[in-house]
Amino acid sequence: MQKEPEQAIATEIAKQNTVTNNNKVIKKLVLIVFGMFGFGFALVPLYDVFCDITGLNGKTNTSAATYNADGIDTSRTITVQFITRNAQGVPWQFEPVINEMKVHPGEMKFVKFYAKNEATHDIVGQAVPSVSPGIAAAYFQKIECFCFTQQPLKASEDVEMGLQFYVDLELPPEVTTLTLSYTLYDVTEKVAS
Repeated sequence: MQKEPEQAIATEIAKQNTVTNNNKVIKKLVLIVFGMFGFGFALVPLYDVFCDITGLNGKTNTSAATYNADGIDTSRTITVQFITRNAQGVPWQFEPVINEMKVHPGEMKFVKFYAKNEATHDIVGQAVPSVSPGIAAAYFQKIECFCFTQQPLKASEDVEMGLQFYVDLELPPEVTTLTLSYTLYDVTEKVAS
């Protein structure tokens, strides 16, 4: 009969150990969830830092660069290609007037892009640039660019928009072709709010 109280005590101790272990597991899982949530918020700034360090992602300057007249390297020729695309649902015709041009590092160039709002209502567009290969983004300098501002177009209105740029003399020698790509977004609702 003494075994029954010992078994009851052992069972009670086992239950307490199970509850304690379950509480530890729950606390660890809650900490993991909060850690994952925090990491999700930190991911964008960490990605930006990573891109800045490695030169990946092809981000270009978001404000006007000043032209550095240190000369033109006529011994090198770089092919600059221009590509455009619309984000999903943007009813604009958006394209470069020319698809590519040859430039020498240090040489200032000007190119135009054509846009037409094919919708029946006014739309404000914003073009977001990127350069590939990503390592070349730091060397592609925009002096004037339609991408610096939002572009409001009335229904059926069209416009030619300019880009003035140069390729920095310090562009690594292995880079012989740059592709400047613009993605056009509808920012009408953001402007209205």
